[in-house]
Amino acid sequence: MTERPFSVDSALAAAAYGAKAWPFEEARKILKRYEKTGLPDTILFETGYGPSGLPHIGTFGEVARTTMVRHAFRILTDDKVNTRLLCFSDDMDGMRKIPDNVPDRSFLEPHLHKPLTVVPNPFGGDYESFGHHNNAMLRRFLDTFGFDYEFASATEYYKAGRFDAVLLRAAERYDAIMKVMLPTLGEERQATYSPFLPISPISGRVLYVPMKDVNAKDGTITFADEDGSDVTLPVTGGHVKLQWKPDFGMRWAALNVDFEMFGKDHQTNAVIYDRICDILGGRAPEHFVYELFLDEAGQKISKSKGNGLTIDEWLAYAPTESLALYMYQKPKTAKRLFFDVIPRAVDEYYASLRAYGEQDWAARLSNPVWHIHNGAPPAIELPVPFGLLLNLVSASNAVNPAVLWGFITRHLPGVTPASHPELDRLVGFAIRYYEDFVKPAKVFRPADDTERTALRALATALASLPAEAGAEDIQHAALDVARAVERYQDHTKTSPSGGPGVSVAFFQMFYEIVLGQERGPRFGSFAHLYGVPETCALIDGKLEA
Repeated sequence: MTERPFSVDSALAAAAYGAKAWPFEEARKILKRYEKTGLPDTILFETGYGPSGLPHIGTFGEVARTTMVRHAFRILTDDKVNTRLLCFSDDMDGMRKIPDNVPDRSFLEPHLHKPLTVVPNPFGGDYESFGHHNNAMLRRFLDTFGFDYEFASATEYYKAGRFDAVLLRAAERYDAIMKVMLPTLGEERQATYSPFLPISPISGRVLYVPMKDVNAKDGTITFADEDGSDVTLPVTGGHVKLQWKPDFGMRWAALNVDFEMFGKDHQTNAVIYDRICDILGGRAPEHFVYELFLDEAGQKISKSKGNGLTIDEWLAYAPTESLALYMYQKPKTAKRLFFDVIPRAVDEYYASLRAYGEQDWAARLSNPVWHIHNGAPPAIELPVPFGLLLNLVSASNAVNPAVLWGFITRHLPGVTPASHPELDRLVGFAIRYYEDFVKPAKVFRPADDTERTALRALATALASLPAEAGAEDIQHAALDVARAVERYQDHTKTSPSGGPGVSVAFFQMFYEIVLGQERGPRFGSFAHLYGVPETCALIDGKLEA
């Protein structure tokens, strides 16, 4: 293990040093990075954003995950080292195609290939350009979630000379950069490739043209402009930008970036970014490569295809914290990002929150909520899981919160919207989710003879329970019914009486036939909250149908 380069005063920092959660593993890489030289005054974390479109769920994930690593680093260092998070917008990139979501595509056609901060804003308003509009949307997006960050514009950095020293170095080391880039390109592309992209003085477009001359001494490039005339421009002052792969390495070298994460689609290029950063006199940052999200069919999520969840869609059915938990979990594993993952993410978030209060520090530092809430998770009591709320809505056909709360308060005295505002928030989410996704997909399959007999026995057993029977009593009564039916006996398990256990197929059968869905929460909890008489009536109604 890396030796700690400084002393710490807090027990938390000492405990964090051995924590196995992935944000701590990434933060320790930064410590190791400086174990021979000592830590600098400031550690720079960076995320990148392509403003050709609006911020999306992947943008949230990248900033949220980087924030988690940044917080872990601050804990490891007892907050003795300054940290910054720079959200960098590549807004000097040329508009290579017209986005599908603009109100008038023909309005943008004359501006193809111009830098995004020159393209007029198709949405109107006071924004100077399309790039400025999208940058504002990014900042509003990040501010909505309370991220602590600094915004950076490529256009502003290039024009203000923030990159000039490294761009001059790129001119000096042009041949070394080309030796890295050319082997990665096809034969036709090699013939015209240059890491420098000049901005045409004639048209204002970003030009993908070969260089006729690169003058390292003068810091200039010469190329044929769109009218065929030779033009010489300085590489400084925003007259040129770099191709996106060299731009990665240049930015790292110019800004001394210490940590940046990116998706798996960048993984093969990471070695290129690193080598160019090294050529330009920098040190490549620590990397974290995360897996991409998949849609319902297992295909990669694409903004242009729209084949997955948007952040607005997620937040219409669940709290932000559930999305943050989903981003925290297994970032190096490809995961489906579709509507059916939402309920589980919600319940896992609140289960983690409930467990946090009973854990020691070692366990807390591996608990997702510690990372989601920057080390200060709220104390929230949630007496009814989200999955159970969904099934309660499904059984009761509740169309407004008052109906659902009627069931809750009847069986959980003292639990009201005023006493449990977080539960009240989830009630609204559950009704909306049910109406949009569960209800349209309901399919009540018919029961066969064995299933009809089992359901009648279940209704009879429930009806015989005393009025004060709790969730466990109801669950045991259901298990007793299932054990008597050979189809539902699980001989790999043993019941308390020594006989066979019960297969989950019994409860799956109940949900498919009675509620019209494939699965549900623990049966005893559902029937207790919904009501035993009401559950019996549901069963009888399906048997009589």
